[in-house]
Amino acid sequence: MFIKQISVFIENKLGKLSKLTDVLGKNNIDIYALTIADTTDFGILRMIVNDPDKATEVIKETGMIVKCTDVIAVTVEDKPGGLTHTLETLENKGINVEYIYAFIGKNKDGATVVIKVDKPQEAVDALGSENNIELVEAESLYR
Repeated sequence: MFIKQISVFIENKLGKLSKLTDVLGKNNIDIYALTIADTTDFGILRMIVNDPDKATEVIKETGMIVKCTDVIAVTVEDKPGGLTHTLETLENKGINVEYIYAFIGKNKDGATVVIKVDKPQEAVDALGSENNIELVEAESLYR
């Protein structure tokens, strides 16, 4: 019932994240979910991937610090408060949640990825009009 999660200690510098995703892609490793907790200089990237053992190996080869951890995944009802029952169940058993993140299955055109940038309008211009990359409208995320 455990899922292997990859955690990578990664520098918070231009190009470091794309270097990592490039290495994974070139090794046919698909990222199903990810989250980054950052500080000024470094971040911890947590990922669920299709081949955690291979991912750990190829990430180590880049010189980055990587760790594989067992986590659990649950399905919760897709409604307001749907996560509450799971959290209360853990709480009632004295089990603390250290961190949590979620992912949704792929849509018909691929995965939906949310990206935080420091120059939002320039990013919209560069992605949409300059490179014809489909930008997801906020309304479609709020289903």
